[in-house]
Amino acid sequence: MSIHAIGIDLGGTNIKAGLVEKRQGLVEQRSRPTEAERGPTHVLDVIAELTAGLSDDHDAAPIGIGIGSPGAINLDRTTVSHPPNLPGWNVIDVRKELATRTGLSHIVVENDANVAGLGCAHYGAGTAYDSFLMVTLGTGVGGAIIHQNKIFRGSSGGAGEIGHITIDYEGPLANSGVGGALEAYLGQQFLSQHARMRLRNHPDSLVYALTDGDLSALSPRILHEAATQGDTAAIDILAWAGHKLGCGLGSAVNLLDIRVIIVGGGVSKAGDFLLDPARKSLAKYVAPGLRDGLRIERERLGNEVGLLGAARLAFDASPTS
Repeated sequence: MSIHAIGIDLGGTNIKAGLVEKRQGLVEQRSRPTEAERGPTHVLDVIAELTAGLSDDHDAAPIGIGIGSPGAINLDRTTVSHPPNLPGWNVIDVRKELATRTGLSHIVVENDANVAGLGCAHYGAGTAYDSFLMVTLGTGVGGAIIHQNKIFRGSSGGAGEIGHITIDYEGPLANSGVGGALEAYLGQQFLSQHARMRLRNHPDSLVYALTDGDLSALSPRILHEAATQGDTAAIDILAWAGHKLGCGLGSAVNLLDIRVIIVGGGVSKAGDFLLDPARKSLAKYVAPGLRDGLRIERERLGNEVGLLGAARLAFDASPTS
């Protein structure tokens, strides 16, 4: 018997929804613009519409909805508070609002990085391990602690903020205000700005051709494209970022004694140009007794991993699944 749930990836630009079968994984995904400026009522209506459309078109009866969301999530996994890029939300009881709109009772909301970690644990690169650290490199740097295939949430639900580990207390400020945090080096905006500054000294770099001479269009994707064509400047910039990543992850390993790290998110598409330097620096910043079994792997499911993890929240919440 097939068991289905809906996974939602709630972003400031787009809302992604996926119909997920518990054993087989993603059946179909769809996306709609968030239109966040129209407020929370509109956003919740869109989630309900996407849920109904996927269910009806596949003649499926989902057991519930799981949602990966930015912002602070309460311990009961019902309420989102002050999510960035979602104006007017303040504090919203998402479970109550969506239950009214969909008639479903198993509705769970969780931090978006934690959801990616859960999807990785059950469907992605993490299936080979019962415990690992998940790092998501995108607009910001998110993190999740997976211990024995479950999310470790801490005392208030906020554990796993790997992006806010500081590697230089006098370094640049991340969006959180933490000086020298990993996010201040590896967040997409910060990394692109750093690359633009360094490329001033490399006028022959392929990056200029790939951006038509306009470095304001530079992105980690373009850096990766230049690196694959042998561009030394791009390779060096990604190696610099990878070294910073390894430094921060070393602190996480020393604290948690979890020695497998899985990296996802858009910036991770730089692959080994980023991850090989991270692997080299990681061991240098881990205490000798904790170095056995150190691994950094890339999650290759892309955005799907968040939808799968969100649906898994609903599966775990339902006693019949």
